[in-house]
Amino acid sequence: MLLIVAGVFYDELTPSRITAAPLLAAAPLAAAPFYGLLGTVAIGLAACAAMLGERFQDGNLGRAESFTDLATIVVVSVLAVVINRLTRRSSARLASAREVAEAAQRAVLPEPAARIGGFDIAARYEAAQADASIGGDLYAVQDTPHGVRLVVGDVRGKGMGAVSAVAVLIGAFREAAEQEATLEAVAGRLERALAREGVRRREVDDFEGFTTAVLAELPHGQDVVRILNRGHPTPLLLVPDGGLTVVFPRRPALPLGMHDLGVWPDSCDQVDFPPGATLLVYTDGLSEARDGRGEFFDPARWLRGRAFPGPEELLAALTQEVVRHTGAGPEDDLAMLAVRRP
Repeated sequence: MLLIVAGVFYDELTPSRITAAPLLAAAPLAAAPFYGLLGTVAIGLAACAAMLGERFQDGNLGRAESFTDLATIVVVSVLAVVINRLTRRSSARLASAREVAEAAQRAVLPEPAARIGGFDIAARYEAAQADASIGGDLYAVQDTPHGVRLVVGDVRGKGMGAVSAVAVLIGAFREAAEQEATLEAVAGRLERALAREGVRRREVDDFEGFTTAVLAELPHGQDVVRILNRGHPTPLLLVPDGGLTVVFPRRPALPLGMHDLGVWPDSCDQVDFPPGATLLVYTDGLSEARDGRGEFFDPARWLRGRAFPGPEELLAALTQEVVRHTGAGPEDDLAMLAVRRP
């Protein structure tokens, strides 16, 4: 409408030999991507009416130039309608693709329940790629006969190869967590699952070969947590008074999928997990988030001395602080899982 008004004023303020047709023809084109079909047609008709009104007022309605200008606006309006239909169709397809992506995310990386096995649970996933729902980070929580078991991992790379590895690892964890008596045995099952998938997809270049991961087990009826770290950022243990413990592994281990470089026996670390304590496991999208000066975000330093009502509030505060630290959000995929013993 502004272009039409500008065209009318332009036509009024200039000699009759100068035409405002370009401004009037631009109006339906400008409307096409933003308006619906009726809105686009209405703008085209308004542009034609403005052209006819101006030519009638100055007495040039019957001249050949007037018919040429009118034909130009009509043709451009028809093109605008075509563009409008194509744009709407593309938007519908994009919306459908997003719905499929969200369904895939829920299938591959479902949100854990807020309470599992008597523990309060919260998880958060932020994909680095714009408009993406899932990437190479993973988490899963499961109540088993051996206690509540969880995994948080980070697959090397991005794209569909990383998503494929995420699906393989979560599927293997769900089965192994129920069947295996120890976390070491669960890690072995995940290792073999990655190896099988690598052999099966040997000709596929985008399959990711290794994953850093933390496996944890919270036995029923015991105020302890067992942690097995395979080359992953160290988990944090928070207590209600603001105290914090960084759970470093006593024996460092290679990530899953790197058995070709050597095999060492897995070793679990056991630490106290009293009532009110919260276990936080995250991927390097949190600890490697950098500000404008290139300084990494230190979650342990920021969390020390702070207390939160529950795991959901903890993850929300961390997410906000990462955005504040970086100014825009993490550049890598970020997954966080918090488990609180009531």
